[in-house]
Amino acid sequence: MEKPFGFVVIDKPAGLSSHDCVNRLRKVFGIKKIGHSGTLDPSVTGVLPIAIGNATRLISYLQGSKAYIGIIQLGKTTNTDDSQGEIIESRIWPLISENDINSLLENFRGELLQKPPIFSSVHIKGERAYKKARKGEKFDLLPKKVTINKLNLISWSQSKGELLIDVDCSSGTYIRSLARDIGEKIGCGAYLKKLRRTKAYNFNENHSVLLPERAEFYPEKNKPKVLNPNIFFKHLSSFKLISEEEIISWRSGRTISFQNNIKRLNIEKNNEKEESIINKSILVLDEKNKILGIANLDESFEIKPKVVFNAIG
Repeated sequence: MEKPFGFVVIDKPAGLSSHDCVNRLRKVFGIKKIGHSGTLDPSVTGVLPIAIGNATRLISYLQGSKAYIGIIQLGKTTNTDDSQGEIIESRIWPLISENDINSLLENFRGELLQKPPIFSSVHIKGERAYKKARKGEKFDLLPKKVTINKLNLISWSQSKGELLIDVDCSSGTYIRSLARDIGEKIGCGAYLKKLRRTKAYNFNENHSVLLPERAEFYPEKNKPKVLNPNIFFKHLSSFKLISEEEIISWRSGRTISFQNNIKRLNIEKNNEKEESIINKSILVLDEKNKILGIANLDESFEIKPKVVFNAIG
């Protein structure tokens, strides 16, 4: 039986870690080679792409932004910057209009430096920041560059002090930090009360399914559908192997030259030139568009293997 290969996009429920979801799918599919494309905090719900089988080797080649809908609570700050932490300060939020809030949010649109929460998975000398924070250690995290592509105010409740926002941002952006910093800018403090991810890379809510029950209660015929990985890598150019000889060479890890037939290269953007993808990653496909691996294209228009599926020799 052919091994599963592709992605399952889970609509992650609150209360479970990303690793919990991976473990559940390992039991459902009966294989260990399963991994997620980036963690969601246990309290966060929404789109969680999980690679199945050899598709785990494609995770690092995913591209795209992430999108969220969240509630920011003004007037309180917590040690975790979200609702899971301890309240460390309370203040009264000001009387403020939606127009004033929109003007203020302009400070957080575009490229900016953001300091991660102290309760985060950032490494500090080989140890996760949240582990140091739990031990009560004092430390400071360096800000890092992130990009907020879109930050819209959906609604504002003056009586509750709640901002409902829609965010599209670069990978690595902390929405908890964004909530904290918005609260500081308003002058009353804030924390992230609730968060749902609606998009991750090229995966969105339309692709997502509910996390299946434990394996012993989950019939074989009702396993979640494994999505073809091709549709999530359209940002990559591709090269199709057209003969058995080429496929054997590829599976053996050999370089493949096609400089005499440049038309075989399918560039992801029609207006780009061949030179623009030199030394970039490209998909290698068979004639049925099945992914055989990832390669680099060098200056001599030779395909050099980086990730080879079903390698031989």
